[in-house]
Amino acid sequence: MTKKKFTLPSSPLPAVSRRSLLRASAISPTLFMASSLRAAPQPAFTHSVASGDPEQRSITLWTRYVSPDAEPAWLQVEVAEDEQFERIVSRTSALSVPGKDYCVHVRPDNLQPGNWYYYRFRADTGEVSPTGRTRTLPEGPLNQFRIGIFSCANATSGWFNAYAHAAARDDLDLLVHLGDYIYESKLDRSDALEGMAELRGIEPAHEAVSLSDYRKRYASYRADPGLQELHRRFPIIVMWDDHETVNNSWTDGAANHDPATEGRWRDRMAAGVQAFQEWLPMRSKPYTQYQLGDLATLFRLETRLIGRSEQLDLRDAISGGEKDVAAAAIAFRDGPLNDPARTMMGAEQEQWLADGLTASTASGRKWQILAQQVIMGQSRMPADFSAFFGPDDRISAKKLEEMKVSARLSAIDVPYHMDRWEGYPAARRRLLQASQEANADLVVLSGDSHNAWAFNLEHGGQPVGVELAVQGVSSLGMDKRFHGDPIAIAERFVDASPDLAWCDTSQRGYMVLDVQTDHISNEWLFIPSRIARSVKVSGTHQMQVARGTRKLAVGSLPLPKAVSG
Repeated sequence: MTKKKFTLPSSPLPAVSRRSLLRASAISPTLFMASSLRAAPQPAFTHSVASGDPEQRSITLWTRYVSPDAEPAWLQVEVAEDEQFERIVSRTSALSVPGKDYCVHVRPDNLQPGNWYYYRFRADTGEVSPTGRTRTLPEGPLNQFRIGIFSCANATSGWFNAYAHAAARDDLDLLVHLGDYIYESKLDRSDALEGMAELRGIEPAHEAVSLSDYRKRYASYRADPGLQELHRRFPIIVMWDDHETVNNSWTDGAANHDPATEGRWRDRMAAGVQAFQEWLPMRSKPYTQYQLGDLATLFRLETRLIGRSEQLDLRDAISGGEKDVAAAAIAFRDGPLNDPARTMMGAEQEQWLADGLTASTASGRKWQILAQQVIMGQSRMPADFSAFFGPDDRISAKKLEEMKVSARLSAIDVPYHMDRWEGYPAARRRLLQASQEANADLVVLSGDSHNAWAFNLEHGGQPVGVELAVQGVSSLGMDKRFHGDPIAIAERFVDASPDLAWCDTSQRGYMVLDVQTDHISNEWLFIPSRIARSVKVSGTHQMQVARGTRKLAVGSLPLPKAVSG
């Protein structure tokens, strides 16, 4: 039987430096002193401005404008080389309409490569948006490019302090958000801080299901002043993961979607995608590539809604008192788990990526960077997990038995994370082999797990590349379940997982990827988010990969003085 092809709905378009602290202090009344971040409907420009999806000569500019009568309204868009708009290089117009939730996208295409620009929107009523700053991608020889990387921002779990910290920097060329930009889930989920949703004005009160629900959720998230400032100052590339629709989604459904009470999956999925396309400065392409001069190719992948097969359930394979668990697990591993028909991206996107990797290396570009959603490295449950528990933890016998089973299964290469790439091993092997055949210097960027990880990726016993996984902006990770010593927990995971070079299972923040001709350096910045609004960095960790080694090393070149300390 031929499977029906699915087409996504289309849409139009460390502590900061003294200089950065001065900038932060200028916006501190809104960043750190506002008693509420509630996004009340009002005329005019409701959510500042944003830019994204950059190319060498074009970029998407975004704002949201509600006219005084809430009717369609034309906006004039100006792009200039200077903040005073004395050297305007582009003038165009765009329409704000209720049918697109008043979100406006415009894409000037007469810009110059690698230039910083300023932009603003004007309404016929005389209202003017905040001035945004953006940058096109560079062309030709390039020695360095720096990217801020984010993922997993649950507004009920903590503050968006990582966004506020990054917004005050001067050394970033681009932002990449790896997904879970919003959370569709109910506001009283188990990791929610009491009163946080009400304080921040997060809407709707229930789980997002309809288009109106998703729009309200974006509107309340985008009311955060740190996020607004980040968008105002830097271009961004954003992709969806699962929470932009529903937790643990796949092409034809999601673990947390109940058709009986929440309607057809495809209606809900289309609503989530439409709201994403309205509220973010991205074109409707679900996956694409970006050329960073002659330095690197950045591939933005789609691993959720186009070609992902349904996640397998290991419990179904090994449950039942009459079963030999080890034998059932081996049959599961060698059968359904390794079925080559199961994909994360679909055959078309797999071929597109393989061709793109080959073309990138053939062009002489030094690095091939995959920006995608879920972890690709293989992690294993440690046999000794006594350090996972704190003195006040009460662990049920059932939970202990589940962890013991996971550890035993890890010993025979049966993963316990079926939603990650290791739950799709044939697809994972095809991707790594394609990179190997292209002779790529592969760097994989991942989100989703809420924790920080660094993996060495191998195929056929040979190094293929490295993976750098970013911790959540505010979403709780393994520390939600395990309250033991995080250093000991990390050591246990590294010892049990051959691919794993380093991890942190307890802190929030973001990463900065410093791409240079001979090496890539990555820094994880840890910024507490749970209790208070603050841009104080509690710690950092650095690792690097030298070109041609395809293997991680501890340490990095020192950061510029503007962001060190």
